[in-house]
Amino acid sequence: MPSQQKKVIFCMAGMLSFVCALGAVTALGTPLWIKATFLCKTGALLVNASGQELDKFMGEMQYGLFHGEGVRQCGLGARPFRFSFFPDLLKAIPVSIHVNVILFSTILIVLTLVGTAFFMYNAFGKPFETLHGPLGLYLLSFISGSCGCLVMILFASEVKIHHLSEKIANYKEGTYAYKTQSEKYTASFWVVFICFFVHFLNGLLIRFAGFQFPFAKSKDTETTNVAADLMY
Repeated sequence: MPSQQKKVIFCMAGMLSFVCALGAVTALGTPLWIKATFLCKTGALLVNASGQELDKFMGEMQYGLFHGEGVRQCGLGARPFRFSFFPDLLKAIPVSIHVNVILFSTILIVLTLVGTAFFMYNAFGKPFETLHGPLGLYLLSFISGSCGCLVMILFASEVKIHHLSEKIANYKEGTYAYKTQSEKYTASFWVVFICFFVHFLNGLLIRFAGFQFPFAKSKDTETTNVAADLMY
């Protein structure tokens, strides 16, 4: 492939990585990962509510990795509340999983920025054969994509398996008990998914630029090695 086309491909991959890094930074700090609704079971059972009456006992909240906000309702009007994970909810949430989500999100941002620099270096500089070259780009794309995948898996397990929304809703609520009714991932979570997809796409762009996948030997190399062995 002509060098000019390779430059265009590497520039495209670099720009995609840079946009992903900005999106991941924004996602990390915004409370737009989950939007959930929850029912005040205690209040609903006390008045034997059903049908449209349950709307008076339905609350909602949205949160991210650091803070969130919501509204509780138990038939006596809305009660807005705000919360932060550190230090308010440390005793209520699975701290190790939550910290790992933040850690891998940070690693994703750092590696995506490094990948952006490497793509631009390969486009306009004279890369080395190892870390700065195609092998390094494959490695960074793979590790960054893996971090994005881990972020989604860990966060989804925290929400679904450990019932994170329900624990938040019931935090410091001694009188009323809340049960989660629905949960949906919102913008920040899908930004991480897009980052994961972009890193996979960058790997295909590197291959499209004419560089073999790691550990995949070309036929010419194999032929040369066989000839060398025969000569020896």
